[in-house]
Amino acid sequence: MTLRVWDYLAEYEKEQADILDAVETVFRSGRLVLGTSVRGFEEEFAAYHGVAHCVGVDNGTNAIKLGLQALGVRPGDEVITVSNTAAPTVVAIDAVGARPVFVDVRAEDYLIDTAQVEAAITERTRCLLPVHLYGQCADMRPLRELADRHGLLVLEDCAQAHGARHHGGLAGSMGDAAAFSFYPTKVLGAYGDGGATITADDEVARNLRRLRYYGMEDRYYVVETPGHNSRLDEVHAEILRRKLGRLDEYVAARRAVAQRYADGLGDTDLELPRIAEGNDHVYYVYVVRHPRRDDIIERLRGYDIELNISYPWPVHTMTGFAHLGYRKGSLPVTERLAGQIFSLPMYPALSIELQEKMISALREVLHTL
Repeated sequence: MTLRVWDYLAEYEKEQADILDAVETVFRSGRLVLGTSVRGFEEEFAAYHGVAHCVGVDNGTNAIKLGLQALGVRPGDEVITVSNTAAPTVVAIDAVGARPVFVDVRAEDYLIDTAQVEAAITERTRCLLPVHLYGQCADMRPLRELADRHGLLVLEDCAQAHGARHHGGLAGSMGDAAAFSFYPTKVLGAYGDGGATITADDEVARNLRRLRYYGMEDRYYVVETPGHNSRLDEVHAEILRRKLGRLDEYVAARRAVAQRYADGLGDTDLELPRIAEGNDHVYYVYVVRHPRRDDIIERLRGYDIELNISYPWPVHTMTGFAHLGYRKGSLPVTERLAGQIFSLPMYPALSIELQEKMISALREVLHTL
């Protein structure tokens, strides 16, 4: 049996009856688009985060894009973020016509280096977009202070941090708005694409609801301002409602896997994840680091183990963003990490047997390097 970074089948076997009942509930509801399941999930997800509003959308990329637009980010504005992230973070900034501005990350935890942010602020800067990466939060206190002092907005990218906490506050509750992805691999995942943007601001929420529905507000066919077709599906919303009640259980299971990895690999020369001060990590992915990463991954294939790299190509080095003018060496920590980091299997239903297989094989490979 091939061991992969992520697999949903064991979880589906356990939750099959509830998942299929969620589908049946929607199909028998008489409403397939923006019905009671979307509304119910929005209310429950907002309540979980202690904010007033949640607006469900079709994917995490549009959750960021619509979030930026709803906050008032416009073409020509600058948005400060990181290059050590999934490309959709930056694709969404580009999609609204804004310019991504990158700062480097910290070598110890791979999160945005907040000490570099102020130097990147210009008269065109409109928004800070911190990425809560791999399952733990960026350091929000200095970012919030900078934003308040410079009159900037803060949009949290929470695609990898459902349920994570920072000094007690939930990821998504510390900015002007926050974007989530419910892609199947996520800590809270649907059975297909999905996303949401949450906010405590009534006007931002109103903008979001209009933007996800063509730009319409009160009446169908009447466009107030041009928008998009970016609605969360009823079926995914109903499944997410059921799974939201199990989110803390999923997080606990991920932490148990992380602890077993730490116990089994802590005496090797592999650099294991570090938890930043004040953070409660949810381990969306379990990212480790080694200078001979590529050799390790290749040798593990002989054990029928296929691992992943998050992320092998920093966004600023991608051809699609060459117009931004970043050159090799401009983000040295990010670029160094890209050649060394890789992810071990991590999901709640990962069996102890498979965890032990991963640990044993990795120890053998490290011993023979």
